[in-house]
Amino acid sequence: MTREAYVADTESGTGLPASLEVAWGLRERPAKGPRPGLSLDRIVDAAVRIAAAEGLGAVSMGRVAKELGVSTMSLYRYVGAKDELYVLMQEAAVGAPPEAPPAGTGWRECLVWWARAQRAVFRQNLWLLRIPTSGPPIGPNSLAWMEAALAALDGTGLREEEKLSVLVLVGGYVRNESVLMSDLEAGMRAREVAPDESLRRYAAALGALTDVKRHPAITRLLGSGVFEYGDEPDTDFDFGLDRVLDGIEVLVESRR
Repeated sequence: MTREAYVADTESGTGLPASLEVAWGLRERPAKGPRPGLSLDRIVDAAVRIAAAEGLGAVSMGRVAKELGVSTMSLYRYVGAKDELYVLMQEAAVGAPPEAPPAGTGWRECLVWWARAQRAVFRQNLWLLRIPTSGPPIGPNSLAWMEAALAALDGTGLREEEKLSVLVLVGGYVRNESVLMSDLEAGMRAREVAPDESLRRYAAALGALTDVKRHPAITRLLGSGVFEYGDEPDTDFDFGLDRVLDGIEVLVESRR
């Protein structure tokens, strides 16, 4: 099947590419071609292995085909384009959300559970953070995560569009914090510096570059000793998440 034929075959009531309809169980998997061992699952698994080992930038249709020992064109029987492959890779990596908190748990505790679970997925699959956000969630696992977040807001009195905005806000915070931490850790690994030592070096540089007249606030910060020790791994994440939820709580209370 050529790429053009594959694209033509994607026209259906859902508007989804054929590979995503397969993921939803809405159509049968492609019949086996000349390479009996090739399948959509094997293609996605190979792409995920490459991303985990070498980074998302190493993933291409050609690279995946080489990993599987097939021609690049043979992949188009299963996946129409690399962007489509990214969606399938994301689906495979995020999986279904873990078991939700018990019924009766407050909306805030539920969103904390959701945010921490999302962060754990990112921390285990840092390459996910490099996938461009080209559209809203559409795969079955991604929509299961979306459902869990929206369900957490049941009974808050928020309008449906406000619930969606809360999801975007909290999800964006989780993703941005994960990107920042990932980049900082990558920089420390490249310099072969431990986190506490990195803080000490930064404090020394600030002390050399600033003075109380031009930088009174930074001088007070240095004097507090904040850079003399590192926080627990989740301290900054939890602090920021709490502040985001504080703002949402003001809105929820206004609805009551």
